[in-house]
Amino acid sequence: MPVVLRIGPYRFGFYPIDRTEPPHVHAGRDRCSAKFWLGPVRLANNKGFGAVELRKVMRIVSEHEALLVEKWREFFSDDN
Repeated sequence: MPVVLRIGPYRFGFYPIDRTEPPHVHAGRDRCSAKFWLGPVRLANNKGFGAVELRKVMRIVSEHEALLVEKWREFFSDDN
């Protein structure tokens, strides 16, 4: 997964196969992962994050949503 943003222990990125889905970001730390839809930010799935940490990660995604959407468009604009 190409990482487009790192904040503390969290990494955020996209998978090339995601191009057919609406804009979203995958967040990870160690063995925990979550997927968030963008515009508006909402949780798609969660594997391993506890409720408190998940809210923290969602807050990070919300705070950086404009950047993540921009990176999504850049990442998939070159895709054929």
